Amino acid sequence: MSGRVAAGIDVGGTKALGVLVDEQSSSLATLEVPTPLEGEPLLDAIADLVPELVRLAGCGVADVSGVGTGVPGLVDPDGVLRFAPNLPAVVGLGVAAGLRHRLAAFGLPQSAQVVVDNDANCAGAAELAFGAARGVSDAVIITLGTGIGGAIVAGGTLVFGANHFAGEIGHMIIDIGGEPCACGKRGCWERYASGSALGRMARVAAAEGRAPRILAAAGGVVDSIRGEHVTDEAAAGNPEAGELFGELAFYLAQGLANIAGVLDPELFVLGGGMIRAGEALLAPANRCFADLLEGAEYRPVPLIVGAHFGFQAGAIGAAALALGAARA
Repeated sequence: MSGRVAAGIDVGGTKALGVLVDEQSSSLATLEVPTPLEGEPLLDAIADLVPELVRLAGCGVADVSGVGTGVPGLVDPDGVLRFAPNLPAVVGLGVAAGLRHRLAAFGLPQSAQVVVDNDANCAGAAELAFGAARGVSDAVIITLGTGIGGAIVAGGTLVFGANHFAGEIGHMIIDIGGEPCACGKRGCWERYASGSALGRMARVAAAEGRAPRILAAAGGVVDSIRGEHVTDEAAAGNPEAGELFGELAFYLAQGLANIAGVLDPELFVLGGGMIRAGEALLAPANRCFADLLEGAEYRPVPLIVGAHFGFQAGAIGAAALALGAARA
């Protein structure tokens, strides 16, 4: 295989997506596995993806120039996951150190870079370097999955804050005393506009008889309905799912309007698993946002677009960071 390749892993609250890419960020192999909810099994699962990816691509671990991993939560500059609301059992986990040890045992070259960052920062790096935010001075990249993550672009570069913890936008409060959140607070944005929120809305709709096709997709069991079922049905044109996305769009747009009031971005880029729904998500989000944005009739209204790399943005960005093809 000519040229350098890198593995990128995007760890979500329910599943981890791995990709193998070349220096142009073209995907050579992809693989998805469930996310273990404890530290050592999680590190094992991330590391095990690398030899599987290179096998699928027809090369070997010795050919890999870097491995990048995006994890949800507060990741410090040393690659330690300090706090992860949707992975509470892995708080304080030394992800970078644990992966280096495991990958060395698989034969990863000593010269290979092992990079760990917040998952939304990885998505932001991909979209800023190669995707929807390329050439944009001020933007916010938002990952919509089990929770909500964010990457902030200001002056054409990613912003990390004093402790590398900037962009935790999913935990801004939009409803005082509202739904309890995994972070310990109540009324967080991600409780109303994430994949978890979408699943909760769909379960209510199914119990009321308003979502028979979504219920069927989940095997006929209301409690088995997840956001992924709604997203897949929306992508297939199911109007039941479209209605649920229309309801969720108000809450999504409310958070975007709050962010716009603080950062005044030119562009919002939506990624994560929910972007598989495409226009079923983007169209109502843009409509609601225009209604909620302060002074919308007197100012340029930021566009809301889908990530160029779709739901793979975090994994591809992690790999690009490991190759040095993108900057965090």
